[in-house]
Amino acid sequence: MRDRVLPGCGYLLGTLATAVGTLLALPVLLVPRPARRWADPHRRRAGRLLGVPTAARRDGRRDLPWALAHVAVGLPFGLAALLCLGNIVVAAVALGFWWVFPADARPTLFSLLDVHVDGWGTALVGGSVQIAVLGAAAWFVLPALARLHARLCLALLARSAEDRLTERVDALTRSRVGVVDAHGAELRRIERDLHDGTQARLVAIAMQLGVARESLADDPEAAAALLARAHETTEEAMAELRAVLQTIYPPILADRGLDGALTALATRSNVPVAIDFAVSGQLPATIEAVAYYVIAEALTNVAKHASATRASLRVGRADGELSIEVADDGKGGADEARGTGIAGIRRRVAALDGVVHLVSPPGGPTTLLVRVPCAS
Repeated sequence: MRDRVLPGCGYLLGTLATAVGTLLALPVLLVPRPARRWADPHRRRAGRLLGVPTAARRDGRRDLPWALAHVAVGLPFGLAALLCLGNIVVAAVALGFWWVFPADARPTLFSLLDVHVDGWGTALVGGSVQIAVLGAAAWFVLPALARLHARLCLALLARSAEDRLTERVDALTRSRVGVVDAHGAELRRIERDLHDGTQARLVAIAMQLGVARESLADDPEAAAALLARAHETTEEAMAELRAVLQTIYPPILADRGLDGALTALATRSNVPVAIDFAVSGQLPATIEAVAYYVIAEALTNVAKHASATRASLRVGRADGELSIEVADDGKGGADEARGTGIAGIRRRVAALDGVVHLVSPPGGPTTLLVRVPCAS
């Protein structure tokens, strides 16, 4: 009961106080900056009651209309809470001591009905009825009034289209910078792998073939040995080149599709993984590759850091969105700052304008939820 009633009653009593303050400060609220500083805390307070996140605003044109509505609605709602709670206190305390009051000043029950307290029977029965009625109002009505006022507050102080557009541009700018940085790092990695591995092998092959050509006439056996080593080096270069190409787009996706590739990942995992794959139709290659790498990194984290005994993987597609959920029964406490790969997952997903939610309380369990826009 406390979790339901106290937040609503506290919100309404605070609303009553702030509505009185708003009424007294209306002339000051005609100035944009003070109006913004007065309205934003109330907006955040309403968001906390409803469990709705409230981002920063830039546009304050709705502050004065909100102030007028806050006074018009907050005063009666707050007074209703004050009278309801006050009468419960009166019924619980004052009526128990009705005999202390002078005969002409004794409290009454249900003042509209003018029920006078003239004995212990009336005090106890009537007080119990009054507490029950007002308690029901505090349980059902006051929380509803609090939520109604909070919704009104958020509706009147909602961010403007300009604010939402600005935030969207900022998010896309950050995403673009992250994508450019990740793309540059990926190109440098590929260049390094090719330079240090495949290119070095090719140089060795060229040298071996050159020496073999020069010694072919004078020492055929040495030339044959050089050709054999060149053949081995060629196979090694091809293997290294395939390894580099696999980091760009896993061949298993082309061979078996995302479903088969995830089955292979689960089979190789040290932790048993239950897969629920509900994706119909062909996914774009970029979406498939990101999904594969995200899931591979997540399952690697489960095996390395979670101390889990089992994990689950759910992949679905609905309403133009691909959803990925990886959960485990491990110890939890995943921290991105410790290099668990979550930051890399966020960068990959942000490149596709997706979102990542990580829930990992100490003691577990851990759930990673990824949503990526995916056109039908």
